[in-house]
Amino acid sequence: VYLDNERRPALTPQLAFRVAVIGGIALVMFGVIFFRLWYLQVLSGDDYVQAARDNRVRSIKVQAPRGEIVDRHGQELVTNRTSMSIKLTPDRLPDELDERREVYERLAKLLGLNPRRLERRVEEELRTLPFAKPTVKQDVNSDFVAYVLERQDQFPGVEPESESLREYPHGSVGAHLFGQVGEVSPDDLKDRRNGELRMGDRIGKAGIEAQYDRFLRGRNGAAKVEVDALGNLTKALGRRQPVQGSQLRLSLDLDVQRVAQQALAGGTGKGAFAVMNVHNGEVLALGSQPSFDPNVFTKPLSKRKLDQLYSKDLGEPILNRAIQAGYPTGSTFKLVTAAAALESGHITPETVLNDPGSLTVGGVKFENAGGVAHGALALVQALTVSSDVFFYQLGRDMDEKGMPLQAWARRLGIGRKTGIDLPVEEPGRLPTPAWRNRWFKQGLTDRQWSVGDNINLSVGQGDLLSNPLQMAVAYSAIANGGKVLRPRLGLRIEDASGRARLQLDAPTARRAKLSDENRQAILEGIFGAANSPGGTSTPVFEGFPVPVAGKTGTAEHTGKPDQSWYVALAPYPNPRYVVAVTDEAGGFGADTAAPMARLILAELLSVNEDQLVQGGGASD
Repeated sequence: VYLDNERRPALTPQLAFRVAVIGGIALVMFGVIFFRLWYLQVLSGDDYVQAARDNRVRSIKVQAPRGEIVDRHGQELVTNRTSMSIKLTPDRLPDELDERREVYERLAKLLGLNPRRLERRVEEELRTLPFAKPTVKQDVNSDFVAYVLERQDQFPGVEPESESLREYPHGSVGAHLFGQVGEVSPDDLKDRRNGELRMGDRIGKAGIEAQYDRFLRGRNGAAKVEVDALGNLTKALGRRQPVQGSQLRLSLDLDVQRVAQQALAGGTGKGAFAVMNVHNGEVLALGSQPSFDPNVFTKPLSKRKLDQLYSKDLGEPILNRAIQAGYPTGSTFKLVTAAAALESGHITPETVLNDPGSLTVGGVKFENAGGVAHGALALVQALTVSSDVFFYQLGRDMDEKGMPLQAWARRLGIGRKTGIDLPVEEPGRLPTPAWRNRWFKQGLTDRQWSVGDNINLSVGQGDLLSNPLQMAVAYSAIANGGKVLRPRLGLRIEDASGRARLQLDAPTARRAKLSDENRQAILEGIFGAANSPGGTSTPVFEGFPVPVAGKTGTAEHTGKPDQSWYVALAPYPNPRYVVAVTDEAGGFGADTAAPMARLILAELLSVNEDQLVQGGGASD
């Protein structure tokens, strides 16, 4: 049966409008799809073809070897070795923890690691440094690398990477100077001084490595490989070679550094030394005890090993006591007191003061070591026998407006950073009335400044905090005629063959105006201390073929053993070198620190100690 037209429902205006709207929407959607396809295939077709091709090519970063570090004679201090490492790229790991665990388990099985331990270590690193690429294992062989590259679907986020690792062939020798290298942090990437760094790059994090990073860091290369749709390796496409960083030549003398560390290690276990050229500030040796092997930083560092480096029970091996520790210096400070008294006009080299063995001020009795009375003394004799009472009187008399003792101590570099080319240095502390009175107001000390504080300072005691490098700078200024040097380790930047690219000029020295007469009197006094009868270190340097001027120091610590100090200038009368050494629990300066200084000077001045008979010690 056919319906005729009269029985068909009429198309109402409302229905017609709805059909038109639906048809219009469909037409617009079809148009959008048509033009989108036209845009993708016609206008952007070439771009997507290139993107598809690029998606088949993987680039494996090849870390550039850092420039090597050598001593002043070209002996290697820090070198490189090439290694393949297995790393994890955080943004390519599965988001779900269960899926990541599967990756960890497969990886641990492949590398012979404990899966749970691997997971804990990686997850901890990702929480601590979410931007870094955790290293799973270093020094893996080529079979592991090929296996991982061919099965990227099983190891998402796992990438082999060729890297150049630092190597320290001399172990703990110079460990506190070189620092270490590590992966960049987000803050490193924001620092414009670091140049074009990328996630996973390695830069100097401490010490010389950080100070001269811009020269030591090279330009990374890349190895390109082609993979199929599943990420499996199909062929190698080429390699852009990395460019090694520049070589850095230091002023250090490896042999002197080694002997100095051996001498210090023969003491009580804690101390520091500094050896410097008194004319240009070149540092020939600088070290601290206890030391450590910097090779521990070339591999992922466990929390246990890190804790050991900072452990105070183990002597805090990471601390560079030569520039970061603060010590009273004992009688080695008397050279500074002498310069202040002479240049401020309190005494002349001929002024005679009486030393009856003690000095009483404000009801407090200040005595010589052992209560010895030296009688009438001028400056040269006072330095030779190290009369405390002579210098107590100078400290008492200079406790007045202007504080010439503090002014000259600061002028000679005490209580301030030396400016050495290392990233971390502590200024120490030079006590003044303003400092103590401020602490008193803040409730940090129980009394205000008194004349007794200046008396203690005159012999390197009380609240003074200094270090071997500061003392080396002060003694150098006396030796060289008043130049307060800025110590330096970097000599020049070189290419791999040792040809100079950039000379690292010596920083400008400050001037401390010292009269020749006053300076000579001080030098004669410390020469007598190492050579004249009654000199505090005369027995130590008996038979030493090179003339030495030097001053012992014995710093007292409440409830602790005395600290041993010695600062030497040689060869006398025109010194080229200063040696400052301290042992935190070595007792009298002549018993421990002075023999250490002798060993260092023997190496520095090419003296054969085996053919010499070394004398015994004496009291400070």
